[in-house]
Amino acid sequence: MQPITVERGEPQSEVEPRWSVDSVEALLGLPMNDLLRRAHEAHRAHHDPNAVQLSTLLSIKTGGCPEDCGYCPQAARYHTEVVSEELLPLDTVVRAARAARAAGASRFCMGAAWRGPKDRDLEPVLAMVREVKALGLETCATLGMLKDGQAERLRKAGLDYYNHNLDTSPEFYSKVITTRDYRDRLDTLDRVRAAGVHVCCGGIVGMGESRRGRAGLIAQLANLDPYPESVPINSLVQVEGTPLHAQFGGVAAIDPIEFVRTIAAARITMPKAMVRLSAGRRELGDATQALCYFAGANSVFYGDKLLTTGNPDFDADRVLFERLGINAGAGNVAADLGAR
Repeated sequence: MQPITVERGEPQSEVEPRWSVDSVEALLGLPMNDLLRRAHEAHRAHHDPNAVQLSTLLSIKTGGCPEDCGYCPQAARYHTEVVSEELLPLDTVVRAARAARAAGASRFCMGAAWRGPKDRDLEPVLAMVREVKALGLETCATLGMLKDGQAERLRKAGLDYYNHNLDTSPEFYSKVITTRDYRDRLDTLDRVRAAGVHVCCGGIVGMGESRRGRAGLIAQLANLDPYPESVPINSLVQVEGTPLHAQFGGVAAIDPIEFVRTIAAARITMPKAMVRLSAGRRELGDATQALCYFAGANSVFYGDKLLTTGNPDFDADRVLFERLGINAGAGNVAADLGAR
């Protein structure tokens, strides 16, 4: 059998994608050592191979979301242990941002469980963005779908990044979410780009999708013009009470090697992006994380909790970074902002 080679060709027309689903699927199917070598070479060409950026994520408004995302414990329709809470006070958010900065984070992301913010909801968030920015941190927000003019207001307040994930491939999307469609997500990303805010956009793997489904997600991300500056790759955390929990007929956990393959494909197809290990990192274990860093992951969410699910604690991360010889901190932030 001849070895598989996957080359990135020039598009034949303006509408032809730069990465087809077939080509990304072929990447994912390469022999593991060949895939890792190619991913690491792409990573080393554009980034410090021994540096990881630290970001911290805070839920500023938890629970009560009207959406039906099958993975999410914040959906009001599911019976989980998440308790709905009002928007956090400004001083609470600022204290959390100061603590994140003291622990080494360079980016602070604020998440609210909304379908999309009303204009009156946005006002206190703008104040949070301004105060966090004043601390010298990069600012990020994930607030759901944005309407016309809202991204511009966030940018004027000092927002550096807006997170809005595609979650999965277009073909698999309706199996996970029915209360909004794929075009809704793309429209919000268009508004963010038009406002001059950096895009943070990735997805979740391990929701029962096939390898081709994962290829479809990576191809969608890589063919955004331009592709996202930050690409968070989440491994599904099964939360009891959500449809994707195994106890309720959900899905089996993704094979860790398949997760590493997904990281590698993200790095090859989006070589200048920051590829972030996000939800599910605690469940990966140290050895799988080490492979992910070699494959091109160079950012993590840092702290013992994400929006509602657990994350490795500070000390565990510090020990792992020391074992791997990784410089974790703010050293590569400038490269991130200047990558595109």
